[in-house]
Formats: sequence, structure tokens, C-alpha cells
Amino acid sequence: MSIDILKELNAEKMREVFLKYTRKAFEMLPKMENPCILDIGCGSGTPSIELAKLSDGEITGIDIDQAALDKFKLKIEKEGLSSRIKIFNLSVYNTDFSAESFNLIWDEGVLHILNIKKSLAEINRVLKPNGFLVVGEGIKWIKNNLKVFTKCGFNLINKFILPEECWWREYYLPMEKKIKELRSKYKKSKELEKLKAYEREINMVKKNPKEFDCAFYIFQKINYKK
Repeated sequence: MSIDILKELNAEKMREVFLKYTRKAFEMLPKMENPCILDIGCGSGTPSIELAKLSDGEITGIDIDQAALDKFKLKIEKEGLSSRIKIFNLSVYNTDFSAESFNLIWDEGVLHILNIKKSLAEINRVLKPNGFLVVGEGIKWIKNNLKVFTKCGFNLINKFILPEECWWREYYLPMEKKIKELRSKYKKSKELEKLKAYEREINMVKKNPKEFDCAFYIFQKINYKK
């Protein structure tokens, strides 16, 4: 019997539980007509597609993971959004976009793994005057870097904190249950080896769920000089 264990796990589908927070963050922004939006580190595009539906604007997604972008491309075609979503294999450090190209730049869980000052310099360059940057990251990381955002030309105008331990309760706990079901179903299948990376994530979060509490912070571009 041929099986695809990762397809049965369907982690991407499980990730969609967080789209309600993407929607809430977007709804906190001032109304924009047909905005140009840049999603940095877009991956396979779950938030990007939601932003397209919420905004009626044009979405640009960038990532350096080509395999994820290939998945994203298929989703775009399936959703009939090819005219409104464009994707590129580009680094946040050097996007090649013209200055002041975007009304809104979106980050969900990417900036914390990058050089923050280098990233924010490029984000500021391509963001229109008075444009917005929405950052969805770990609370501790954001608090530790708030001064960096200010120094790099961004003013905090709003925020909301996600429910405590939501990553554990809404994503990793259901995933843990699903993996147990798959291990029981397929027992000695070699396909089960593909689940180990997810199990390592689960165990890491399970030890201290509060460490992974997150928030969305909304910044507006202010004057910035290098």
C-alpha cells in the first residue's frame, strides 16, 4: 500500500487555525483601497492568500524556499488569484523592488530568524510614506526589539496579544494527537520517519508553552535616515 504520511498529517491545513488572528490584525489597520502588500517569508502562502481575500489588493510574496513557493503557486492557481498574487524567490535583505512600492508589509514569524536591522532597513526602503508594517512574532522577541524598530523608522501604533499557549492548544496538541493516530495506523512503515521533525517541534513547545506566546504589533513608517 502506497501512503504519503505528510499528506495525511496535512500540517499546512492545521496551520489555518491561526488565520483568525491574521484577520484580526488586518482589521486593526486603517482602511486601504486596493493596497499593494508585501508578505516577507511567505512560505507556501497561507497568510498571503488570506490577505488577498481581505484586502482586494495586490499581494507580493517573497521567500528563499523554492519548494514552498512551488506549493504556493499551486494554491494561487487553485484559488484563481493569479492576477492578484505574485511570488518571487528573493531575500528580505535585498528585494530588488523599487523604493516606496508597498502600502503594507506583513511578517508572520520570520523577522526573528533574520538580521533585524538589515531587514528593517530594506522594509523601510520599499514601504510607502506612512505605510504600515504588521509583525506577528513571539512576545519576548518583540519586546526585546521594540527600540530597534523605532531606530529603524517605525512607530508602534497598535497591538494585540494572542491567547496564552495558543500555539500549543490550537496547533501542536492537535498535531500530537494526529501523529499518534498515524503511528497506530501504519505501525512499522518507513514513512513514519518523516514525522520525527514535527515530533521534535511538539516536544520543544510542550516543555514550556508560554515561551511561544505571540502577539501582532502594528507599526507605521516614520522618517528614517541611515
